[in-house]
Amino acid sequence: MKWTKTFIQTLREDPQDAEIDSHKLLVRAGICRKTASGLFTFMPLGMRTLRKIEQIVREEMDAAGAIEILMPALQPAELWQKTGRWDTMGANMFRLRDRAEHEMAMGPTAEEEVTDLMTNAISSYRQLPVTVYQIQTKFRDETRPRFGLMRSKEFIMKDAYSFDVDAEAADKSYWTMYHAYERIFARCGLKATPVQADGGDMGDSMTHEFHALADAGEDGIACCPVCGYAANLERAERKFTAAEAAGEFPLPTEIHTPGAKTIDQVSAFMGVPGSAFVKSLVYDVDGKPVMVCVPGDRDVNDVKVKRFLGAKKVELANNAMVLDATGANAGSVGPVKPADASLRIIADQSLRGAKGRIVGANKDDYHLKDVDFTRDVKIADADFADLIVCGAGDLCPKCGKPMELKRGIEVGQVFKLGTKYTQAFHTVYKSETADEKLCIMGCYGVGVTRTLQAVIEQSHDKDGIIWPASIAPYQVVIDLLDPDDAEVVKIAEELESQLELQGVDVIVDDRAERPGVKFKDADLIGFTVRAVVGKRGLEKGGVEVKRRAEDKSQMKIVPPAEAAAAIVAALG
Repeated sequence: MKWTKTFIQTLREDPQDAEIDSHKLLVRAGICRKTASGLFTFMPLGMRTLRKIEQIVREEMDAAGAIEILMPALQPAELWQKTGRWDTMGANMFRLRDRAEHEMAMGPTAEEEVTDLMTNAISSYRQLPVTVYQIQTKFRDETRPRFGLMRSKEFIMKDAYSFDVDAEAADKSYWTMYHAYERIFARCGLKATPVQADGGDMGDSMTHEFHALADAGEDGIACCPVCGYAANLERAERKFTAAEAAGEFPLPTEIHTPGAKTIDQVSAFMGVPGSAFVKSLVYDVDGKPVMVCVPGDRDVNDVKVKRFLGAKKVELANNAMVLDATGANAGSVGPVKPADASLRIIADQSLRGAKGRIVGANKDDYHLKDVDFTRDVKIADADFADLIVCGAGDLCPKCGKPMELKRGIEVGQVFKLGTKYTQAFHTVYKSETADEKLCIMGCYGVGVTRTLQAVIEQSHDKDGIIWPASIAPYQVVIDLLDPDDAEVVKIAEELESQLELQGVDVIVDDRAERPGVKFKDADLIGFTVRAVVGKRGLEKGGVEVKRRAEDKSQMKIVPPAEAAAAIVAALG
């Protein structure tokens, strides 16, 4: 391919709205162009890389026994209403009505749709197991689209769904997909770490996310450098040892704290550290108030609260609910004698037996000191649980060593769904004894467009992208420095033909541009190997060959007859 015969546009300046390196390089290297907030057009270079990632995904899915299908992106509301997710997905869904006033959605995912399909397709155990997948555009109305393809309104995802006869068979399907994902990301040149995660609105609690570790990642991950435990912060647990004050404390005493609402404000007012306090928050849990108590220097993990309570919806209570439940406004509430004596109180496990703590007094602008959680607070023994967001230095739940916090970009996830969807759709099969049994489901997603950007985030330098050969838009660029010299052009074209015969993707930069411009564009776009063919170079001994990831000192000059072999060797 000749550069002048394709459509490549690079930029010298960073786009103003790009916050992270990979987003800047997506635009500058001509991979994508922004259409509107959260919407991008893939340019020719981007399309080539995108198709290569999709091909890797297809090959690994097919090798794992999955079968490709393609379902509509436009989905009828009644499918989502069967599982209740029409309501729980909320504003994230793009919804519309057709001309017959039927409610529809642009699919953010396809559990309901595929389960409906299989309900009408599966009848016997002989048809199971079966795993189907698709590579399709998905739609989510992100509140704040940002970071380029990382959080966009429209994206390409590979979603797969397994149907099995029982839990044991479903486990096998789950781990088959898990290992397929390991191969997919490795082939894409991405360092992806599997971590334990929360199933959220999807279903069963068994799930792993695959994260590309990067400082620009939106997700926090707790990692143990000793035993390898890793979980996202929604799921991460920690081992704790209660270290409480010795002896007895007097009965709680009121302290006037005018205008001090937050832990930081009250801490500054009283001159004591945040760890001496208990943070008390009232949540609206499926329409009922629940108070959650955690140490004052830690944050409540809403996902853990939701999972612990088995709730569908958990959010901070409004002012009216807080006042009714406690007798005070937010900032002055606490677990000692709230106005509603029946108010359920749950607390982080580290507060079991806590003494000498400071809490809100359930009276505006007042706090209580010397609170003993065994003596002064009514919390059922079963209502102590792990409810906080893990932090650096917390002890690993497996080996007890201090954990580290890292950032990650989620590029894939595997779920065990159990019967959440098959029960709603009555997706059953006839067993060998002719009994009707529910199919057991799993689902598995790869963010194809997000994987593309995650590779850039992990693999770039000050000059541009460094593509792995497997997904580079072109693996090799031949910089033709003297396009008016017939002998130089002949050598470049012969090299191009030799490489193409060996299955190498190659582009010849035949533009009438200065060498410096060509070199800068080659580095910016990130072709895996650069070969320079020019009159002066040939006079010095041949063709210059250099891997993008190497510095100039590692460049090789090889005779034209040996250039193709040297380039193929450099591609690895």
